[in-house]
Amino acid sequence: MTTQQPPLAPGQYDQPLPTGPEGQHGYKDAKAQAKAAKAYAKAQRPWYKKKRFIIPLLIVAIIVAVQLGSGGDDPTTTATNTGSDTSSSAPATDTDESSGPAVVEDTADEPADEPAEPEYTVSQENAIQAAKNYLDYTAFSRQGLIQQLSSKAGDGFPRADAVFAVNHIKVDWNEQAAKAAKNYLDFTSFSRAGLIEQLESKSGDGYTHAQAVYGVNQTGL
Repeated sequence: MTTQQPPLAPGQYDQPLPTGPEGQHGYKDAKAQAKAAKAYAKAQRPWYKKKRFIIPLLIVAIIVAVQLGSGGDDPTTTATNTGSDTSSSAPATDTDESSGPAVVEDTADEPADEPAEPEYTVSQENAIQAAKNYLDYTAFSRQGLIQQLSSKAGDGFPRADAVFAVNHIKVDWNEQAAKAAKNYLDFTSFSRAGLIEQLESKSGDGYTHAQAVYGVNQTGL
């Protein structure tokens, strides 16, 4: 039975170890003792020399160095300063009051230029007025009114002026045919065919056939 030897100091590891079975057992004990002594020495080191403290301190030191290198500016302050610098560096706008906005003239109240009235000859103006007067008095077809204005037994206007006058008045010739048919029936009796013939014949009123039929239809004949 072997007796357990006390732990050796770190300096005693250099002494020769015994050989043989007892020597091998002593070598293992010495190795274990050396490992324990190393762990003890490591545990006795100051806290600032241990890795678990050194690495975090290095990280903190790097962060502080980076902040100091960038001037320690607050991101929000930097953004605010940047915005103010941008606004202050914007080019000044020329606000010369003398140039002013263009003045738009209001022409809404100005009367629109009315089309100039056509210049008629005296004969044309008189022919127009005579045509209106005839229509106010009795019914006429277009051909009958031209004949009345241009015939020597009528007004005696040049035929061109008579045509000009009839073309420059607004007339519903169907309505004129209906009035003429009614006037004939108020004066005397007519058959339907006879009244149509009277309205459309050249020796009669001179309406077109369609106008004459329309006029007779309005009488109910």
